[in-house]
Amino acid sequence: MEIDFTGQVIEWRGPAPYYFVPVPDAESADIREVAAMATYGWGVIPVQARIGEATFETSLFPKDGGYLLPLKNAVRKPHGLSAGDDVTVRMTIRLGGP
Repeated sequence: MEIDFTGQVIEWRGPAPYYFVPVPDAESADIREVAAMATYGWGVIPVQARIGEATFETSLFPKDGGYLLPLKNAVRKPHGLSAGDDVTVRMTIRLGGP
């Protein structure tokens, strides 16, 4: 399952700052339809994501009925992305777990 969307980078400050792109509601609804086939526990969904020329593997985190795409520093920093920036994502849900 492939999904394209544009979202705004958000920052969560815990012990260390983490950056995410919230998946829009409509795309989150599509993901929920295949979540049981994709999750490997705790509701996380393995994905391959692409931002610009960077392709990376990660897992979506469930949050308030939607999902958050974690942004690795190896992707975020070279693209100069920070909280509040809009980013276009192409994402493939990896069915069957990691």
